[in-house]
Amino acid sequence: MNSKIKTFLSSIPKPVWNVLGSIFVGIGIIGILVPLLPTTPFLLLAAYCFNRGSEKMRNWFKNNKLFGSYMNNYYEKKGVPVRTKINSIIILWITIGISMHLIPNTYIRVLLAIILVGVTIYLISLRTLKDN
Repeated sequence: MNSKIKTFLSSIPKPVWNVLGSIFVGIGIIGILVPLLPTTPFLLLAAYCFNRGSEKMRNWFKNNKLFGSYMNNYYEKKGVPVRTKINSIIILWITIGISMHLIPNTYIRVLLAIILVGVTIYLISLRTLKDN
């Protein structure tokens, strides 16, 4: 990662990371209830934020009944199950594709395309959890 990016990320106060993590958890929970909204990318973003935020929030997130096992695999660098990766990428492409089709603003479409490609690359780059 670029040293300027690392410097910028390390300058963000811990409470901001906790707020961002909470927002991403909220969006992820909505994604559980709304079929076309992806859940996993938002939970992974929340995990990243809580890692930078506080140990208390990180522990709450890791021990959560709803998504704790997925997050523990992620935190322990075991990986993400291949099925989760595939489902996340498919739903991500469908939902953002629909949004890009429905939104007439070219700038927002470009922004959505950048987010789509970035999150897809990130999901693909995660270690794949092997089934035992």
